[in-house]
Amino acid sequence: MKIENLFLKLINFISILLLPFAIIKRPLKDWIIVYLVSCMGNSFADRFLVSRGYLKYKVRPFPHRVTIHLPFDFLHFPLFLLYYNQWTLHSKPLGIILKLFPFLIPQIIIETIAERRTDLISWKRGWNWQHSIISMACKYLLCRGIIASIRVLNNKETSIT
Repeated sequence: MKIENLFLKLINFISILLLPFAIIKRPLKDWIIVYLVSCMGNSFADRFLVSRGYLKYKVRPFPHRVTIHLPFDFLHFPLFLLYYNQWTLHSKPLGIILKLFPFLIPQIIIETIAERRTDLISWKRGWNWQHSIISMACKYLLCRGIIASIRVLNNKETSIT
């Protein structure tokens, strides 16, 4: 378990260093919303999957208090999602979908290796990499849709009369 802890500390450190660069860009409000929506969505989805027995995290911070993987739910995935949303800010629907793959493929490869060779994550009850890629793609697209909707609503003029 020593290698798992070292790996987690390293990626947590890198993510913490990169997070301010991802959030502090114009429009700041949009990136804060993306980050918060991602954190909420990840924690709900992860709690659901862990409580149903599809995923288990053997190595995680605060193992006696939480069953989800806090760094992934509140740091790593939201960071990827911020960069994805920034990259697709002015993309058309096909571009939004095609630009998913440079984010999804490395994540799935790392998750699959982690599941097979470490104690960081265990897939149960038939869960596999295909389920992970579909769930991550849905989270990326859902969050992208939410922020696009907020932008559309924000750009409409508000009438006070």
